[in-house]
Amino acid sequence: MSLDTVKHATESPEVGQPWAELGLKEDEYARIREILGRRPTGAELAMYSVMWSEHCSYKSSKVHLKQFGDKAPRTDALLVGIGENAGVVDVGQGYAVTFKVESHNHPSYIEPYQGAATGVGGIVRDILAMGARPVAVMDPLRFGAADHPDTHRVLPGVVAGIGGYGNCLGLPNIGGEVVFDPCYQGNPLVNALCVGVMKHEDIHLAKASGAGNKVILYGARTGGDGIGGVSVLASETFDDARPAKRPAVQVGDPFQEKLLIECTLEIFRENLVAGIQDLGGAGLSCATSELASAGSGGMHIELDTVPLRDSSLSPEEILMSESQERMCAIVEPDKVERFLEICEKWDVIATVIGEVTDGERLEIFWHGEQIVDVPPRSVAHEGPTYHRPFARPQWQDALQADDAARLPRPATPEQLRAQVLALVGSPNQASKAWVTDQYDRFVQGNTVLAQPEDSGMIRIDEDTNLGVALATDGNGRYTKLDPYTGAQLALAEAYRNVAATGARPLAVSDCLNFGSPEDPAVMWQFAEATRGLADACQALGTPVTGGNVSLYNQTGTTAIHPTPVVAVLGVIDDVTRRTPVAFATEGQLIYLLGETREELGGSAWSQVVHDHLGGMPPRVDLEREKLLGEVLISASRDGMADAAHDLSDGGLVQALVESCLRGGKGARVVVPDGLDPFVFLFSESAGRAIVAVPRSEEVRFTDMCGARGLPATRIGVVDGETLDIQGQFSIPLTELKQAHEATIPGLIA
Repeated sequence: MSLDTVKHATESPEVGQPWAELGLKEDEYARIREILGRRPTGAELAMYSVMWSEHCSYKSSKVHLKQFGDKAPRTDALLVGIGENAGVVDVGQGYAVTFKVESHNHPSYIEPYQGAATGVGGIVRDILAMGARPVAVMDPLRFGAADHPDTHRVLPGVVAGIGGYGNCLGLPNIGGEVVFDPCYQGNPLVNALCVGVMKHEDIHLAKASGAGNKVILYGARTGGDGIGGVSVLASETFDDARPAKRPAVQVGDPFQEKLLIECTLEIFRENLVAGIQDLGGAGLSCATSELASAGSGGMHIELDTVPLRDSSLSPEEILMSESQERMCAIVEPDKVERFLEICEKWDVIATVIGEVTDGERLEIFWHGEQIVDVPPRSVAHEGPTYHRPFARPQWQDALQADDAARLPRPATPEQLRAQVLALVGSPNQASKAWVTDQYDRFVQGNTVLAQPEDSGMIRIDEDTNLGVALATDGNGRYTKLDPYTGAQLALAEAYRNVAATGARPLAVSDCLNFGSPEDPAVMWQFAEATRGLADACQALGTPVTGGNVSLYNQTGTTAIHPTPVVAVLGVIDDVTRRTPVAFATEGQLIYLLGETREELGGSAWSQVVHDHLGGMPPRVDLEREKLLGEVLISASRDGMADAAHDLSDGGLVQALVESCLRGGKGARVVVPDGLDPFVFLFSESAGRAIVAVPRSEEVRFTDMCGARGLPATRIGVVDGETLDIQGQFSIPLTELKQAHEATIPGLIA
């Protein structure tokens, strides 16, 4: 087959092209022809198809995502916001921290190990491209029913892929989630977060400026794995009724990535790059068009100089390949020799594949023939914008009217005890040690807190003990009941988790996982969730710095629960003052902060005991969340709290069990007068936490809460080897431990 050059495309306007097979709509193909004034070449069509995919262009979501900028709270901490590879915040002492969470959902269902592993590799390169050294990763995960055979296929592979890649890179995995629900059957959510550290002056951006500067591709050779990869795969619904486009999932090599990281950091130290971009979704199509689009000129690329693993690849395949462990740098001519020397030192292949021009076009050549001549912004930043129709689904009223408060409750202390054991042993509330023990949580020696703590915490300066804390949270059940409130609850819980460890929340990254945007009900869920999250970020003073949207998470017409996953980053001046979860010392006084109401909609109790989803989720009071955060941070900083744990899924009893088991100490707890023991234990009211206060600090602690107007109720004392809910029941820690720790190994073995 002869090469489809720009000249040939101009002279043969009626040649048929496989635009539909590449995921483009008829009007999108017509728009490409309008932009170019001719039909596209095969290479141009390949570039537009991947860059205009849902995954890369955000064409269905960007009209709603604008709110994160329009409603962004004013803060001096934000150094780089939405639009770059990752957001950057100032954490003091000249340090900046960059973090981001992204999805690798569909690839991880098809090939669990490589899908998850390359999800970690991709997010690590995003952080590296900002100029930072990656220091930790996290993994919010969602799977189908815990006892379903396909969960047994997907979960072990995903966990092994995350652990294998992250452990080989030497990056501690400090937090995340593992949630099971039948709605994720066939559509697991594999979200990955990375955090990196740098000095302010080390920030790098993805732009190609300076005519004559060279474009250098370095890292692994380009292969046929992942052609179209996540860019196409994440832009279509899985459907059993017809063949789906399921391109090869990318294959990762963590040892190559480790070399790439160290090589890139040395290049940064010598100030050798004028712009840099990692190669992830859409591969070279993305890197070249985005660098040129964000720069001040054009770009000339000789595609046949790209190092290949497979010499039979066509130009289109090279442009669409999502082979891993690759970066693209813009380098001034007099720095190229030193750049290449450093790459050779680290055994990293590096090739000059083109240069920045003073024109306005991205031009790509293949053995001297021009195969691409496009305005780079039209590829990278001016793709389609859809105002998808959305409407509140007809079933929403009935779902919310099906109040969980009407479900049968335990009638005796014995039944209450049995339901507590059922809750703490349920797959979602049980210990996830089977998962987290496969991750190295303490490599590099700077991990201060890791799973199962409320948030992960990393020391970033060994002299001053400056550190950052991170938590990821999301509850698809809440968001199904009320998308606006559910998204706010996700943020509130992550905010609370960070504050509980003593860190001050600063900024947010999000991964918005939803079904098909072509379904008006799903689009309504998305619109409401983004509106809720934007409003809550504004109220809490935590700007969204970036993130990811993952749509088409459904099989046929069955969508997942809408699942916005929110990551909150906080800063702590001295990590030695952090507050852990564990009850560690007998005699500590247990205080419940916040107000407990009868709020059971979407609760763990309703799911575990009744397999029920209905009613309204807990209400949100963002001012109360801020107040609670201030109290938790002050208590940590001033030595008034030995332990703290937020209340969320499973309510008070779940938090008590986790704090008791974590420290190996029991607790005697009294139900406050006038409060139903069942509501006291199982309600999931937001804005609450438990705190273990040393007796010597009780007056100071209660005075602080009283002065700030935060309800603080003394409910018990750390004591003995049982969880004793006085007047109701007592459970030995040995029995709780067996119920809590045996579930996941029993299901997965």
